Amino acid sequence: MEVVRRKLREVRYSRRTEEAYVHWIRRFIRFNGRRHPRELAEEEVRRFLSHLAVEERVSASTQNQALAALTFLYDRVLERPLTRIEGISPAHHNKRVPVVLSQRELRAILAQLDEPARTAAELMYGSGLRLMECMRLRVKDLDIDRHEIVVRYGKGGKDRRVPLAEACVPAVNRLLAKRRGQFHIDERARVLTTELPDALVRKYPNAAREWPWQFVFAATRTTMDTTTRTRYRHHLHETLIQRAFRNAVRRAGLTKRATCHSLRHSFATHLLERGADIRTVQELLGHADVRTTMVYTHVLNRGGLGVKSPADLL
Repeated sequence: MEVVRRKLREVRYSRRTEEAYVHWIRRFIRFNGRRHPRELAEEEVRRFLSHLAVEERVSASTQNQALAALTFLYDRVLERPLTRIEGISPAHHNKRVPVVLSQRELRAILAQLDEPARTAAELMYGSGLRLMECMRLRVKDLDIDRHEIVVRYGKGGKDRRVPLAEACVPAVNRLLAKRRGQFHIDERARVLTTELPDALVRKYPNAAREWPWQFVFAATRTTMDTTTRTRYRHHLHETLIQRAFRNAVRRAGLTKRATCHSLRHSFATHLLERGADIRTVQELLGHADVRTTMVYTHVLNRGGLGVKSPADLL
């Protein structure tokens, strides 16, 4: 497994992709009686994927992720690429319509949120951020004067610029003021920030203790590195925001199955409703292919391809 992690880092896969691939490779090994993958072949891979689809009834995307992990294992680690056999072809995704919240529903949800979850939700909706992009925001990424946010290392390792809504500025300023007070306490206690690349730490040794590199949404607790005896402060864990948002949706009385990602869907949908160009929305969302953004064009076809229902004439 250490070789697997090393190979994943050589091709610069994200930490979350690394965790997912390691998880599926371990499950594959356990499924086959803890035999070494060199002793396994295409038939064992086919049976494992069939087990996921039939017995565990996982979604198509989950099955495809498991297949991608095993393909990486045999292609990059064992250097024995899998041949194309029946049952290994990628599962087909069913087309899903994104959950979009109306302005009324958004106001109802925000009214049920406390800080810092409310500010995080406002930023995700106002700037079209993914949840982890929001949690990993650093102070230097916010340009209050230009009403702009720079998203660093988004999906696919890409950077992009998104608007900072003027309505979010007061809440962001209050959050930064509170965060600055916490930073001064950390500074005296020699608490460092986390997730800085090793090359950056070598180039800027003091970056981990400087204000611009601090997380906007910082964790309330610090952690201790037992090896170096250094204390660190990570960003706020994403599950705290997810739980707060789920409870807010329930208290607001909504029947939609809304999640934090629904805020991003709503951002794109509302932009298109106001006449924004599809290419502009694609760039703001950070999509590599415009076909991914096309899922939001359902708002342009009101009432089923723009047809007026005969029930409205009764």
